[in-house]
Amino acid sequence: MQYRTLGHTGVQVSALALGAMNFGQLGRTTQADVSALVDAALDAGINMIDTADFYGHGESEELVGRAIAGRRDDVVLATKAALPMGDGPNRRGSSRRWLERALDDSLRRLGVDHVDLYQIHRWDPQTSDEETLSALTDLQRSGRIRYFGSSTFPAYRVVQAQWAARQHHLGRYVTEQPSYSILQRGIEADVLPVTQEYGMGVLAWSPLASGWLSGAVRAGQDIRTHRAGMMPQRFDLSLPVNRARLEAVQQLTAVADQAGLSVIQLALGFVTAHPGVTAALIGPRTPEHLQSQLAAADTILAADVLDAIDRIVAPGTDLAPGEKVYTPPALSDASLRRR
Repeated sequence: MQYRTLGHTGVQVSALALGAMNFGQLGRTTQADVSALVDAALDAGINMIDTADFYGHGESEELVGRAIAGRRDDVVLATKAALPMGDGPNRRGSSRRWLERALDDSLRRLGVDHVDLYQIHRWDPQTSDEETLSALTDLQRSGRIRYFGSSTFPAYRVVQAQWAARQHHLGRYVTEQPSYSILQRGIEADVLPVTQEYGMGVLAWSPLASGWLSGAVRAGQDIRTHRAGMMPQRFDLSLPVNRARLEAVQQLTAVADQAGLSVIQLALGFVTAHPGVTAALIGPRTPEHLQSQLAAADTILAADVLDAIDRIVAPGTDLAPGEKVYTPPALSDASLRRR
Protein backbone atom coordinates (compact mmCIF):
# COMPACT_ATOMS: atom_id res chain seq x y z
CA MET A 1 0.00 0.00 0.00
CA GLN A 2 1.25 3.47 -0.88
CA TYR A 3 0.82 6.33 1.58
CA ARG A 4 0.61 10.03 0.81
CA THR A 5 0.49 13.19 2.92
CA LEU A 6 -3.01 14.65 3.13
CA GLY A 7 -2.42 18.15 1.81
CA HIS A 8 -0.20 20.06 4.23
CA THR A 9 -1.62 18.37 7.33
CA GLY A 10 1.23 15.90 7.83
CA VAL A 11 -1.33 13.09 8.17
CA GLN A 12 -0.41 10.00 6.16
CA VAL A 13 -3.28 8.29 4.32
CA SER A 14 -3.40 5.26 2.06
CA ALA A 15 -3.63 5.85 -1.69
CA LEU A 16 -6.83 3.79 -1.64
CA ALA A 17 -9.41 4.89 0.92
CA LEU A 18 -12.56 3.04 1.91
CA GLY A 19 -15.76 4.82 0.93
CA ALA A 20 -18.84 3.84 2.94
CA MET A 21 -21.72 4.99 0.74
CA ASN A 22 -22.67 1.36 0.00
CA PHE A 23 -22.81 0.43 3.68
CA GLY A 24 -26.38 -0.34 4.67
CA GLN A 25 -29.62 -0.48 2.73
CA LEU A 26 -28.27 1.29 -0.37
CA GLY A 27 -25.66 -1.40 -0.97
CA ARG A 28 -27.67 -4.17 0.71
CA THR A 29 -24.86 -4.73 3.21
CA THR A 30 -25.37 -5.88 6.80
CA GLN A 31 -23.32 -5.10 9.89
CA ALA A 32 -21.51 -8.41 9.46
CA ASP A 33 -20.71 -7.50 5.84
CA VAL A 34 -19.46 -4.05 6.79
CA SER A 35 -17.33 -5.30 9.69
CA ALA A 36 -15.71 -7.90 7.44
CA LEU A 37 -14.98 -5.31 4.74
CA VAL A 38 -13.54 -2.83 7.23
CA ASP A 39 -11.36 -5.46 8.90
CA ALA A 40 -10.05 -6.71 5.54
CA ALA A 41 -9.37 -3.16 4.31
CA LEU A 42 -7.49 -2.18 7.47
CA ASP A 43 -5.52 -5.43 7.44
CA ALA A 44 -4.52 -4.68 3.82
CA GLY A 45 -3.12 -1.27 4.79
CA ILE A 46 -6.04 1.04 4.05
CA ASN A 47 -6.15 3.53 6.91
CA MET A 48 -8.82 6.03 5.81
CA ILE A 49 -12.60 5.53 5.92
CA ASP A 50 -14.94 8.12 4.43
CA THR A 51 -18.66 8.25 5.22
CA ALA A 52 -21.41 10.89 5.50
CA ASP A 53 -24.51 11.58 7.53
CA PHE A 54 -26.54 11.51 4.31
CA TYR A 55 -25.59 7.91 3.46
CA GLY A 56 -28.66 5.96 4.54
CA HIS A 57 -29.62 8.97 6.68
CA GLY A 58 -27.10 7.98 9.32
CA GLU A 59 -27.09 4.22 8.77
CA SER A 60 -23.64 4.18 7.18
CA GLU A 61 -22.13 6.09 10.09
CA GLU A 62 -23.68 3.68 12.59
CA LEU A 63 -22.32 0.67 10.73
CA VAL A 64 -18.85 2.22 10.41
CA GLY A 65 -18.84 3.14 14.08
CA ARG A 66 -19.54 -0.41 15.18
CA ALA A 67 -17.02 -1.80 12.67
CA ILE A 68 -14.13 0.33 13.93
CA ALA A 69 -14.86 -0.15 17.63
CA GLY A 70 -11.56 -1.15 19.20
CA ARG A 71 -9.60 0.02 16.15
CA ARG A 72 -10.34 3.75 16.20
CA ASP A 73 -6.68 4.74 16.47
CA ASP A 74 -5.94 2.81 13.25
CA VAL A 75 -8.38 4.91 11.23
CA VAL A 76 -8.26 8.37 9.70
CA LEU A 77 -12.02 8.89 9.98
CA ALA A 78 -13.88 11.26 7.68
CA THR A 79 -17.54 12.19 7.46
CA LYS A 80 -19.65 14.92 5.86
CA ALA A 81 -22.63 17.19 6.43
CA ALA A 82 -24.81 19.64 4.44
CA LEU A 83 -27.17 17.41 2.43
CA PRO A 84 -30.77 17.13 3.72
CA MET A 85 -31.27 15.06 6.86
CA GLY A 86 -35.02 15.65 7.19
CA ASP A 87 -37.91 17.70 5.86
CA GLY A 88 -37.22 20.77 7.96
CA PRO A 89 -35.62 23.70 6.13
CA ASN A 90 -32.87 23.97 8.75
CA ARG A 91 -31.87 20.28 8.75
CA ARG A 92 -29.42 20.81 5.90
CA GLY A 93 -26.85 23.27 4.62
CA SER A 94 -23.72 24.67 6.22
CA SER A 95 -24.99 27.23 8.73
CA ARG A 96 -23.43 27.26 12.19
CA ARG A 97 -26.80 26.21 13.63
CA TRP A 98 -26.97 23.06 11.53
CA LEU A 99 -23.29 22.07 11.56
CA GLU A 100 -23.20 22.07 15.37
CA ARG A 101 -26.20 19.73 15.47
CA ALA A 102 -25.09 17.60 12.52
CA LEU A 103 -21.65 16.97 14.00
CA ASP A 104 -23.08 15.98 17.39
CA ASP A 105 -25.38 13.52 15.59
CA SER A 106 -22.52 12.09 13.53
CA LEU A 107 -20.27 11.63 16.57
CA ARG A 108 -23.09 9.83 18.39
CA ARG A 109 -23.75 7.50 15.46
CA LEU A 110 -20.05 6.80 14.96
CA GLY A 111 -19.50 6.27 18.68
CA VAL A 112 -16.42 8.52 18.77
CA ASP A 113 -15.48 11.81 20.39
CA HIS A 114 -13.95 13.33 17.26
CA VAL A 115 -13.56 12.85 13.52
CA ASP A 116 -10.31 13.47 11.72
CA LEU A 117 -11.84 15.15 8.68
CA TYR A 118 -15.22 16.90 8.54
CA GLN A 119 -16.36 17.83 5.04
CA ILE A 120 -19.06 20.08 3.62
CA HIS A 121 -20.83 17.64 1.30
CA ARG A 122 -21.94 20.27 -1.22
CA TRP A 123 -21.56 24.03 -1.47
CA ASP A 124 -24.51 25.76 0.20
CA PRO A 125 -25.43 28.92 -1.75
CA GLN A 126 -27.63 30.13 1.14
CA THR A 127 -24.73 30.41 3.59
CA SER A 128 -21.71 32.69 3.43
CA ASP A 129 -18.20 31.28 3.44
CA GLU A 130 -17.45 33.33 6.56
CA GLU A 131 -20.37 31.74 8.45
CA THR A 132 -19.39 28.20 7.49
CA LEU A 133 -15.66 28.60 8.02
CA SER A 134 -16.20 30.35 11.35
CA ALA A 135 -18.36 27.45 12.57
CA LEU A 136 -15.85 24.87 11.34
CA THR A 137 -12.95 26.72 12.93
CA ASP A 138 -14.75 26.69 16.29
CA LEU A 139 -15.59 22.98 15.93
CA GLN A 140 -11.91 22.35 15.28
CA ARG A 141 -10.87 24.37 18.32
CA SER A 142 -13.35 22.42 20.43
CA GLY A 143 -11.46 19.21 19.55
CA ARG A 144 -14.45 17.52 17.90
CA ILE A 145 -12.86 17.69 14.46
CA ARG A 146 -9.18 17.72 13.54
CA TYR A 147 -9.41 19.17 10.00
CA PHE A 148 -12.15 20.23 7.61
CA GLY A 149 -12.64 20.06 3.87
CA SER A 150 -15.06 20.51 1.00
CA SER A 151 -16.70 18.03 -1.35
CA THR A 152 -17.67 18.51 -4.99
CA PHE A 153 -17.06 22.25 -4.92
CA PRO A 154 -16.56 23.95 -8.31
CA ALA A 155 -13.15 25.51 -8.71
CA TYR A 156 -14.29 29.07 -8.22
CA ARG A 157 -15.93 28.17 -4.89
CA VAL A 158 -12.70 26.52 -3.72
CA VAL A 159 -10.87 29.76 -4.52
CA GLN A 160 -13.53 31.90 -2.86
CA ALA A 161 -13.41 29.83 0.34
CA GLN A 162 -9.61 30.08 0.48
CA TRP A 163 -9.86 33.85 0.07
CA ALA A 164 -12.55 34.11 2.78
CA ALA A 165 -10.44 32.08 5.21
CA ARG A 166 -7.50 34.41 4.71
CA GLN A 167 -9.61 37.58 4.76
CA HIS A 168 -11.36 36.70 8.02
CA HIS A 169 -8.42 34.91 9.69
CA LEU A 170 -10.27 31.59 9.87
CA GLY A 171 -9.27 27.97 9.37
CA ARG A 172 -9.36 26.82 5.76
CA TYR A 173 -10.46 23.79 3.85
CA VAL A 174 -7.47 21.45 3.65
CA THR A 175 -9.09 18.88 1.34
CA GLU A 176 -11.49 18.68 -1.58
CA GLN A 177 -13.42 15.55 -2.61
CA PRO A 178 -14.35 15.64 -6.32
CA SER A 179 -15.61 13.02 -8.76
CA TYR A 180 -12.74 11.84 -10.97
CA SER A 181 -12.18 8.93 -13.32
CA ILE A 182 -10.82 8.16 -16.77
CA LEU A 183 -14.30 8.82 -18.18
CA GLN A 184 -14.84 12.06 -16.21
CA ARG A 185 -11.67 14.12 -16.45
CA GLY A 186 -13.17 17.62 -16.39
CA ILE A 187 -11.63 18.54 -13.04
CA GLU A 188 -8.18 18.37 -14.63
CA ALA A 189 -9.04 21.69 -16.32
CA ASP A 190 -10.02 23.61 -13.20
CA VAL A 191 -10.43 21.94 -9.80
CA LEU A 192 -7.11 20.07 -9.69
CA PRO A 193 -4.97 23.08 -10.69
CA VAL A 194 -6.68 25.07 -7.94
CA THR A 195 -6.26 22.42 -5.24
CA GLN A 196 -2.62 22.03 -6.20
CA GLU A 197 -2.15 25.80 -5.99
CA TYR A 198 -3.49 25.81 -2.42
CA GLY A 199 -1.80 22.59 -1.34
CA MET A 200 -5.07 20.80 -0.65
CA GLY A 201 -5.43 17.05 -0.34
CA VAL A 202 -7.77 15.48 -2.93
CA LEU A 203 -9.93 12.42 -2.26
CA ALA A 204 -11.37 11.27 -5.59
CA TRP A 205 -14.79 9.62 -5.52
CA SER A 206 -16.27 7.37 -8.22
CA PRO A 207 -12.87 6.41 -9.70
CA LEU A 208 -14.60 3.42 -11.36
CA ALA A 209 -17.17 5.74 -12.98
CA SER A 210 -20.23 4.23 -11.26
CA GLY A 211 -19.24 0.77 -12.43
CA TRP A 212 -18.38 1.54 -16.05
CA LEU A 213 -14.74 0.76 -15.21
CA SER A 214 -15.41 -2.23 -12.98
CA GLY A 215 -14.66 -4.71 -15.77
CA ALA A 216 -18.31 -5.78 -15.88
CA VAL A 217 -19.27 -3.65 -18.88
CA ARG A 218 -18.81 -5.42 -22.20
CA ALA A 219 -20.21 -4.91 -25.68
CA GLY A 220 -22.99 -7.32 -26.57
CA GLN A 221 -23.75 -8.13 -22.92
CA ASP A 222 -26.47 -6.86 -20.63
CA ILE A 223 -25.09 -4.47 -18.04
CA ARG A 224 -26.01 -5.97 -14.67
CA THR A 225 -23.97 -3.91 -12.23
CA HIS A 226 -25.51 -2.70 -8.98
CA ARG A 227 -25.42 0.89 -10.20
CA ALA A 228 -27.09 -0.05 -13.49
CA GLY A 229 -30.05 -1.31 -11.51
CA MET A 230 -30.19 1.90 -9.47
CA MET A 231 -29.61 4.35 -12.33
CA PRO A 232 -30.65 2.62 -15.57
CA GLN A 233 -30.54 5.82 -17.61
CA ARG A 234 -26.79 6.06 -17.05
CA PHE A 235 -26.33 2.67 -18.74
CA ASP A 236 -29.00 2.89 -21.45
CA LEU A 237 -27.05 2.09 -24.62
CA SER A 238 -29.72 3.70 -26.80
CA LEU A 239 -28.31 7.05 -25.62
CA PRO A 240 -25.36 8.46 -27.60
CA VAL A 241 -23.47 9.46 -24.43
CA ASN A 242 -23.54 5.88 -23.16
CA ARG A 243 -22.51 4.43 -26.52
CA ALA A 244 -19.52 6.78 -26.44
CA ARG A 245 -18.64 5.53 -22.98
CA LEU A 246 -18.96 1.91 -24.07
CA GLU A 247 -16.61 2.54 -27.00
CA ALA A 248 -14.09 4.14 -24.63
CA VAL A 249 -14.38 1.22 -22.19
CA GLN A 250 -13.72 -1.27 -24.99
CA GLN A 251 -10.56 0.58 -25.99
CA LEU A 252 -9.45 0.93 -22.36
CA THR A 253 -9.98 -2.79 -21.83
CA ALA A 254 -7.59 -3.48 -24.70
CA VAL A 255 -5.01 -1.13 -23.14
CA ALA A 256 -5.37 -2.90 -19.80
CA ASP A 257 -5.02 -6.34 -21.39
CA GLN A 258 -1.88 -5.29 -23.24
CA ALA A 259 -0.38 -3.94 -20.01
CA GLY A 260 -1.26 -7.13 -18.11
CA LEU A 261 -3.71 -5.30 -15.84
CA SER A 262 -7.38 -5.54 -14.98
CA VAL A 263 -9.61 -2.63 -15.99
CA ILE A 264 -9.98 -1.85 -12.27
CA GLN A 265 -6.21 -1.63 -11.86
CA LEU A 266 -6.02 0.62 -14.91
CA ALA A 267 -8.80 2.88 -13.62
CA LEU A 268 -7.51 3.22 -10.05
CA GLY A 269 -3.90 3.48 -11.16
CA PHE A 270 -4.87 6.34 -13.47
CA VAL A 271 -6.57 8.32 -10.69
CA THR A 272 -3.77 7.85 -8.17
CA ALA A 273 -1.14 8.71 -10.78
CA HIS A 274 -2.21 12.36 -10.90
CA PRO A 275 0.13 14.41 -8.68
CA GLY A 276 -2.81 16.41 -7.37
CA VAL A 277 -4.69 13.35 -6.08
CA THR A 278 -4.04 12.03 -2.58
CA ALA A 279 -6.33 8.98 -2.58
CA ALA A 280 -8.98 7.21 -4.62
CA LEU A 281 -12.13 6.30 -2.71
CA ILE A 282 -13.25 2.75 -3.38
CA GLY A 283 -16.74 1.58 -2.45
CA PRO A 284 -16.87 -2.23 -2.36
CA ARG A 285 -20.06 -4.08 -1.40
CA THR A 286 -18.55 -7.57 -1.20
CA PRO A 287 -15.20 -9.13 -0.24
CA GLU A 288 -14.70 -10.01 -3.92
CA HIS A 289 -15.13 -6.36 -4.89
CA LEU A 290 -12.64 -5.32 -2.23
CA GLN A 291 -10.00 -7.84 -3.31
CA SER A 292 -10.29 -6.83 -6.96
CA GLN A 293 -9.77 -3.19 -5.98
CA LEU A 294 -6.95 -3.89 -3.51
CA ALA A 295 -5.08 -5.40 -6.45
CA ALA A 296 -4.51 -1.80 -7.57
CA ALA A 297 -2.86 -0.78 -4.28
CA ASP A 298 0.64 -0.91 -5.76
CA THR A 299 -0.27 -0.27 -9.40
CA ILE A 300 1.94 2.32 -11.08
CA LEU A 301 1.05 2.94 -14.71
CA ALA A 302 3.87 3.31 -17.22
CA ALA A 303 4.07 6.49 -19.28
CA ASP A 304 3.03 4.70 -22.48
CA VAL A 305 -0.11 3.38 -20.75
CA LEU A 306 -1.04 6.85 -19.52
CA ASP A 307 -0.43 8.19 -23.05
CA ALA A 308 -2.74 5.53 -24.46
CA ILE A 309 -5.46 6.57 -22.01
CA ASP A 310 -5.03 10.20 -23.10
CA ARG A 311 -5.62 9.19 -26.71
CA ILE A 312 -8.89 7.49 -25.78
CA VAL A 313 -10.24 10.17 -23.42
CA ALA A 314 -8.57 13.54 -23.85
CA PRO A 315 -7.30 15.32 -20.72
CA GLY A 316 -9.88 17.62 -19.16
CA THR A 317 -12.78 15.86 -20.92
CA ASP A 318 -16.02 14.62 -19.38
CA LEU A 319 -17.58 11.91 -21.52
CA ALA A 320 -20.90 12.45 -19.72
CA PRO A 321 -20.95 16.20 -19.01
CA GLY A 322 -24.65 16.05 -18.16
CA GLU A 323 -23.80 13.98 -15.08
CA LYS A 324 -21.61 16.61 -13.49
CA VAL A 325 -22.70 16.89 -9.87
CA TYR A 326 -22.45 20.68 -9.83
CA THR A 327 -23.90 22.88 -12.55
CA PRO A 328 -23.96 26.67 -12.13
CA PRO A 329 -27.61 27.61 -11.53
CA ALA A 330 -27.63 30.12 -14.38
CA LEU A 331 -27.06 27.31 -16.89
CA SER A 332 -30.34 25.62 -15.98
CA ASP A 333 -32.48 28.59 -14.86
CA ALA A 334 -33.07 31.05 -17.68
CA SER A 335 -34.32 33.72 -15.27
CA LEU A 336 -30.80 34.02 -13.91
CA ARG A 337 -29.52 34.92 -17.37
CA ARG A 338 -32.03 37.74 -17.96
CA ARG A 339 -32.14 41.26 -16.63
